Amino acid sequence: MTQNVTPELRRWIVEQAEASMPAEDIVRGMMASGWEEAIARMALDQTLNGRPATPVADAAVGDFATIGVPEPLADGVTSILADGHPVQVLMTLKHPRVVLFGGFMTPEECDALMEQARPRLERSETVDHATGGSEVNVARTSDGMFFKRGETDLVDRIERRIAALLRWPQTHGEGLQILRYRPGAQYQPHFDYFDPAQKGTVHILARGGQRVGTLVMYLNEPQGGGATIFPEAGLEVAPVKGQAVFFSYDRAHPSTGTLHGGAPVLAGEKWVATKWLRQGVFE
Repeated sequence: MTQNVTPELRRWIVEQAEASMPAEDIVRGMMASGWEEAIARMALDQTLNGRPATPVADAAVGDFATIGVPEPLADGVTSILADGHPVQVLMTLKHPRVVLFGGFMTPEECDALMEQARPRLERSETVDHATGGSEVNVARTSDGMFFKRGETDLVDRIERRIAALLRWPQTHGEGLQILRYRPGAQYQPHFDYFDPAQKGTVHILARGGQRVGTLVMYLNEPQGGGATIFPEAGLEVAPVKGQAVFFSYDRAHPSTGTLHGGAPVLAGEKWVATKWLRQGVFE
């Protein structure tokens, strides 16, 4: 059986989400009106992730629709030329999809980016899913700032390199975020995608759709601690100056295995640059 996700149904889903109705209650409401559970869940995911509705048939119960993601040409190669800059492929993992790159940035580029960011550092914030804004959160104890896309020649060069390496348009990315973690600072495990069940997600997705990938670039090396951790995969990535770790998530769901965090810095400081990639043009 095929059921079409109509504009009327999508409007109803958005209205319920904005009224803070839990996702499971939305699904139950659709089922009470005759929708199959699998189709109801798929429609919910499609609508709140900002993707066009399509007919869905024979979907697995509880499945979440996948979306296109960046995918570097990393498997089976040891080096990639990204916008004229050679980048080494040090490690790849299928699930979660993680790729570790060596030599992504030169030491001089790392130093220059830190100096450009330093005067604008403020206490880092996290997304407030209830409103679509941002807020200071005890889970994230770093200082940070955002560059506008292409704000400086160096930022533009790095962004062009990212686009070439990950085969994803430069316009489909948020501005670079620079973070500084002092001793004791950390970022507790979290997902980077926007939770479709949260009220504010509808407004966040209006600026470019769902997040689909993350690139974390290490700008220096702390004297101790500060690894990027993937708890469910048992993976720890040490912060090595010039290296970068990429991971993607093809659905807004924990099944991607991309739960990750920044382990506490034990000594010294840790500086990173983060690039979040979106489905569409980020405004």
